[in-house]
Amino acid sequence: MKRQNQSSVVEFILLGFSNFPELQEQLFGIFLVVYLVTLIGNAMIIVIISLEQSLHVPLYLFLLNLSVVDVSFSAVIMPEMLVVLSTKKASISFVSCFAQMYFILFFGATECCLLGAMAYDRFAAICHPLSYPMIMNKSVFMKLVIFSWFSGIIVATVPIPWMSTFPLCGPNEINHISCETPAVLELVCTNTFWFEIYAFIITVLIIMVPFSLILLSYIRILLAIMKMPSNTGRQKAFSTCASHLTSVTLFCGTATMTYLQPKSGYSPETKKVMSLAYSLLTPLLNPLIYSLRNSEMKRALMKLWRRAVDLHTL
Repeated sequence: MKRQNQSSVVEFILLGFSNFPELQEQLFGIFLVVYLVTLIGNAMIIVIISLEQSLHVPLYLFLLNLSVVDVSFSAVIMPEMLVVLSTKKASISFVSCFAQMYFILFFGATECCLLGAMAYDRFAAICHPLSYPMIMNKSVFMKLVIFSWFSGIIVATVPIPWMSTFPLCGPNEINHISCETPAVLELVCTNTFWFEIYAFIITVLIIMVPFSLILLSYIRILLAIMKMPSNTGRQKAFSTCASHLTSVTLFCGTATMTYLQPKSGYSPETKKVMSLAYSLLTPLLNPLIYSLRNSEMKRALMKLWRRAVDLHTL
């Protein structure tokens, strides 16, 4: 392979699903619909919670932050992916590629921490209902939210400048759907041992630690649910917990497999599918799982709709 210094690289070629040219148009249509539905669903949650004062409590304010992250996460990846699917040779500039890497790490880490904070909030509400207002007061809520966003900044700020110093080998083709760190790392010519050690530690801290806390929280929640006298209440609570855990496992599981071993033995196509799981499916499913099935959200939506209709008829 010809060796070339990274300073001479002005753009990368994203290969996407170029190995399946016959599926390009169908994939473009599917991903476009998914992206639009993701934007609409999360935008609805942001608007409803922002405008409805009764929803200005930790549970829904966490959901608002999660929806902001999901919209942003999708906006970082999906438009570029659609460009890749709609052109035979999609290029992205060096600066844009590293910017995309930064924001993927930033929003991904922030989402992991937010999901952990939300699990803790549900644990406090269900297992300690009497002391919940003291456990999850305004100060604690703000600290958890600030910590989640700040963690994203820290996680993204260190590795991207570090990676930009690595020499790259030609050709400048990234066999992936976006400029994710493991995919770009494949082009690096030098020894990346210490970078991979750092990536391993960060992955454990930002993905595995919150996931372990989420799992422990839901085990405690499920034990509390089993003590409920009502079968209907138990079934509803079990259904909600199962949905939440499915979403969390999908996001954390595939992200862990991708980032725990940056130069792993997975095939390029497998890596693309895993990337789609946390960058495409999770932002799509979160509005349905966390909010749109919620009765209070539905009531708030109908209230805002009636208010809008009343203003229109004046």
